[in-house]
Amino acid sequence: MDHIEQLSKSPPAAKKKRTKAGNKRSDEISKQKWAILSLSSIPLVMTLGNSMLIPILPSMEKKLDISSLQTSMIITVYSVVAIFLIPIAGYLSDHIGRKKVIIPSLIIAGIGGLISGWAAWKLDNAYWVILAGRALQGVGAAGAFPIVLPLVGDMFKNEDDVSVCLGLIETSNTFGKVLSPIFGAFLAGFIWFLPFLSFPVFCAVSIVMMIFLVKSPKSSQKPVPFRDFFNGVKKTFSEKGRWLYAIFFIGGILMLVLFGILFYLSEIFEKEYGIKDMKKGFFLALPLGALCLSSFIGGKIIKKNKVLMKWLTFGGILAAALSIGALWFSIKLWYMITMFLISGIGIGIGLPCLDTLITDGVEKKERGTITSFYASMRFIGVAAGPPIIAMLMKVSNQWIFIVMSSLSILAAIVALFAIKPKAQG
Repeated sequence: MDHIEQLSKSPPAAKKKRTKAGNKRSDEISKQKWAILSLSSIPLVMTLGNSMLIPILPSMEKKLDISSLQTSMIITVYSVVAIFLIPIAGYLSDHIGRKKVIIPSLIIAGIGGLISGWAAWKLDNAYWVILAGRALQGVGAAGAFPIVLPLVGDMFKNEDDVSVCLGLIETSNTFGKVLSPIFGAFLAGFIWFLPFLSFPVFCAVSIVMMIFLVKSPKSSQKPVPFRDFFNGVKKTFSEKGRWLYAIFFIGGILMLVLFGILFYLSEIFEKEYGIKDMKKGFFLALPLGALCLSSFIGGKIIKKNKVLMKWLTFGGILAAALSIGALWFSIKLWYMITMFLISGIGIGIGLPCLDTLITDGVEKKERGTITSFYASMRFIGVAAGPPIIAMLMKVSNQWIFIVMSSLSILAAIVALFAIKPKAQG
């Protein structure tokens, strides 16, 4: 990625070339449709494994006799473990292959869900064993969704193909967030710990799809020695560090804000408005549905226009910041839901832009490692959001909105000044 914005007109020959490339793009995506579906199942499953628990956190608090902060740790521990292992998984995927990392990771994640479900079912003092199972899920998550991003970059040579497919992958991730509160509340309506036990089943489906429907591109290149690889990554950060660090930071902030919002809504719906069970699941799905739709549309329209990606990211984050800040004036139910709908749209439109900027902006041999740092930052946001909100809720709602809005404004400023792509002709 270049660092100076330039606007240029495309010559007629270039337009003809792009038309042919567009036809080729649709053919290639059509050929790989089952592989894309299989890869899309992974972020969907990983999101279900985490976000299904959000609507049942207040119930867990009562069932396990734990505090609100301890409850938030059931979400946080999953992400904390993944944060440290994602770069290792990225490095391994660059050297031994993406599928050889993804499939064992899905198996480990499934086992973690099984342990948490068994503990909740059989043990009287289940909290710490549930946390251990969740930590194991985090180990598996580290080598699953984060490795999907570079694999998509490997599978397609055309940048438009990569943008479209990453948009679909991000949409699958956000669709998982939409489905999670409804599905989690539905399953918990039968047995409160059923969401834990359902996760291994979802993992098994993704494993079968990965084995039979996804073929990793064969590489004739030998693995780069670690010293050379490390020097290459170091060089990438020295040359492109400004916009890479910016994207890492923005991704982390967006996930912190998103999961902070979800935790806040789960608590406030039940404790302030008496909204529980499936009804709460549907209410939580409203801002997530907006996020999912905007993510899908964003992935469709950005193609390889990096300048557009920058401004959509900036505008989306700014919209999220202003809508969250507006909650200072009122938290009446439908006003609050409307403001969080707007913030969901803003966050959703920025995510596929960030994915594409980082995947297209680094060399293939370092793609797994660089994108893994980005994924780690997103997981830091997921981990930090719930406990930060849990602590702020003890002070006042206004402080929640001030902190979330301020962080979003900071992320928007970073996007404005640190991401400076060259316009595509």
